[in-house]
Amino acid sequence: MTSKSIVFLVLLIFGQSFGLSMSKEENLFADEFSRRRAIFMAELRDLNACAILHSAPVYDRNLAVEFPYRQDSDFLYLTGWVQNQTILVITPKMDSVNQAEVSFFVPSREPKREIWTGPKKGLSEARILPGVDQGIEYDEFYEHLGSLITGYDRLVISYGNDAEFKLDFERQLKSIYLRPTIVQEAASILTSQRLIKSDREIQSLEQAINITGQAIIESWPLIPTLKFEYEVQAEIEYGFTKRGAARLAFPSIVAAGKNTTFLHYEDNRGELVSGALILTDVGAEWDYYAADITRTVPVSGKFSPEQSLIYELVLKAQLAAIGTVKPGSSFHATHDVAVEVITAGLVDLGLLKGGLADLISQKEYRKYFMHGTTHWLGLDVHDVGGRVDSNGKPHILKAGMVITVEPGIYIGESEDVEPRWWNIGVRIEDDVLVTKKGYRVLSESIPKTIAEIEDLMQP
Repeated sequence: MTSKSIVFLVLLIFGQSFGLSMSKEENLFADEFSRRRAIFMAELRDLNACAILHSAPVYDRNLAVEFPYRQDSDFLYLTGWVQNQTILVITPKMDSVNQAEVSFFVPSREPKREIWTGPKKGLSEARILPGVDQGIEYDEFYEHLGSLITGYDRLVISYGNDAEFKLDFERQLKSIYLRPTIVQEAASILTSQRLIKSDREIQSLEQAINITGQAIIESWPLIPTLKFEYEVQAEIEYGFTKRGAARLAFPSIVAAGKNTTFLHYEDNRGELVSGALILTDVGAEWDYYAADITRTVPVSGKFSPEQSLIYELVLKAQLAAIGTVKPGSSFHATHDVAVEVITAGLVDLGLLKGGLADLISQKEYRKYFMHGTTHWLGLDVHDVGGRVDSNGKPHILKAGMVITVEPGIYIGESEDVEPRWWNIGVRIEDDVLVTKKGYRVLSESIPKTIAEIEDLMQP
């Protein structure tokens, strides 16, 4: 074993051994981040690369009002730092004794400003973070930039979607004579690392999912007594807040009646009409990890015969799709199974006509099922990874990955469809962990059979 491998192993064990140590900010596990940086740094060292990651900017909503701040996910993944105007610099050394490998640039404290904002973290807090070698004033970044990145072949960069920093940095970089000759996005390296969730990450996801599920279930008996979609939204989001969720994972979708047939409907102002369905696609965020759960229930508390037939078909497709989840399976296999079950079911119901193979090859099912069945889940609700890997091939599932499974059928008003089917939109979505032997549905406790839903909706 090389000295480099020994150092890496020690860092890995250190991060795991002290995993119960938690930062004071939103229960994030402090030493988890030094473990992640050690893995990232090992990849940088093999490329003779250094890395610079910038925090997310603050966005103005309108005059003198800012959007609530949310840290950039890649930056958060490696630091746990939730304030803006911060830069992480990683400069791997073959012999790191007495050499700084992790530098953190943070703003100085402003006591007068903190009268308005409350206390903020500064240099003293940054310097004691596990694995951070030096903390430096944010405004001194460009004074140190040249000496930090000299001697590396490659610069791995994340601007944190901060356009102002990007422009300034690119201008300053040109003035450095011995700068790295190759520049690449940090996501090109971090994506594969972020796709595999640690035990700590899975715990945070489970908490987000449990909060989401409890809030959804609590809202069901109330729905027959409410008048508008936004009232259901308010009940669910109150359930998130009272359980400690800091924010939504994404804007809530609460769609009733014909609005259930619009995939990402977010107006949430429609009226609840007895006899219609209501679809809620919602998620709380816990420790910055996102839940994403969809359930479709009857406004009156009872499914109609047509609604029941479509619901049971979607549920059958979802269960079949979940059954494909295991290490070695293709990311696309889950969708292909859902498509086959839904297409065959739509033929049986008379909503599609023709042979199964032809309908699938010609994608006729897309009239009613027009989206993918799954996406990655993690720090982002549509987490990093995309539909294909870095080689353009379908992702192969591995233990530790987390995906959603969410088939749906959406029937709008159409001349070639009997009116009894109109405005029936059903989607059922669960969050699924790939395990060593198969899968575990993290949202399994949230009911989804017709009998369970109708029972829980009774006052």
